[in-house]
Amino acid sequence: MSILAWFASTSLVVWVWLLLGQGFFWRTDQRLPRAGTRACRPSASGGPEEWPGVVVVVPARDEAGVLPLSLPSLLAQDYPGRAEVILVDDGSTDGTGRLAVDLAARHGGLPLTVASPGEPAPGWTGKLWALRHGMALARARGPEFLLLTDADIAHEPDSLRRLVAAARGDDRDLVSQMARLRVSGGWERLVVPAFVYFFAQLYPFRWINADRPRATAAAGGCVLLRTETAVAAGVPDAIRTAVIDDVALARAVRAAGGRIWLGLAERVDSVRPYPGLGELWRMVARSAYAQLRYDPLLLLGTVAGLALVYLVPPFALVAGAAAGDAPAAWAGGAAWAVMAGTYLPMLRYYGRSPWAAPLLPFTAFLYLLMTVDSAVRHYRGRGGAWKGRVYSGGGASRGGASGDGASGDGASGDGEFASRHGE
Repeated sequence: MSILAWFASTSLVVWVWLLLGQGFFWRTDQRLPRAGTRACRPSASGGPEEWPGVVVVVPARDEAGVLPLSLPSLLAQDYPGRAEVILVDDGSTDGTGRLAVDLAARHGGLPLTVASPGEPAPGWTGKLWALRHGMALARARGPEFLLLTDADIAHEPDSLRRLVAAARGDDRDLVSQMARLRVSGGWERLVVPAFVYFFAQLYPFRWINADRPRATAAAGGCVLLRTETAVAAGVPDAIRTAVIDDVALARAVRAAGGRIWLGLAERVDSVRPYPGLGELWRMVARSAYAQLRYDPLLLLGTVAGLALVYLVPPFALVAGAAAGDAPAAWAGGAAWAVMAGTYLPMLRYYGRSPWAAPLLPFTAFLYLLMTVDSAVRHYRGRGGAWKGRVYSGGGASRGGASGDGASGDGASGDGEFASRHGE
């Protein structure tokens, strides 16, 4: 057997194992239970016996472009219990905070508080610093749950109700949904479904949701978190340096004994546009090397693994067929077919044509380049750059962060400059 055939066969074996042994990661059936199912255990009125109080915390930095599409959806939540929204303006320069106040006045709905924590203290990422401030304000209201959601996430009116019903009904301390990302442009259609596919491959949802979990992760855009569990886990203080904050949050909750659920969203959508490859590239490159713990050996292993699993099959098929190497062509073609087959459910979830499935090796090659670029940026001192801030391997921010500290309760910034609308 030729060397090419050996590599192709190895890739095929890996794909068979991924198909059957990696938590059926390729299936897209991990969704919030619908009302009336056993997991929700609703009362006669269709919800938990007593709807608990919830405070929604939204960290926002320069989000004026997407806020008109997302914030009104939170204010319009059809939730039977007590609920309110706290938007934490993280040093925006585009009028995000004032826009939020205007939107609340215009649309009404749930009460809104807009607050500002000041610049992050040393060792904190901006988002987690904003969450610290918002969660401290929220805890003063005494809610049973906190909904941590990004400023670019739009929720259908029943989103909060369904999240709470799922958490209460299945006794989960953290319920997270991976928001459906936008796939309007050509690059979005090519790159975005693969982004979610790769995430699920790395963190199989079934393993996360099992009674005896084998993986731990969350999707930071939409996280319903039990307040007492957040206190027990010491978050966000315990994860203040994390660039990949959602996975770090889930691990802290799990370490504190919390039960976690993660699935794909049906009624929660990201409204942030990624019109070109450059925007998508920066999104991935920002955190890819952090995911590898800034380890050059892990980087080399990841590049080799991506090449073996995603690039060898099509190369072996074409090169084997051209050279008359039937074993290489057959093994490469079979591996490519299994790969494409596992991608079909994700394409269907995003409403994409099944004919896009064979393009997965090309998309994987782009992700390989993004990962390498993420490492290069890190060693050039530009790793983790996001909206004017740069985060080192330890999470400390540079560029626009004064690092002037704050009080221990996380609520000492200069101000709740907007009153509570709708009360």
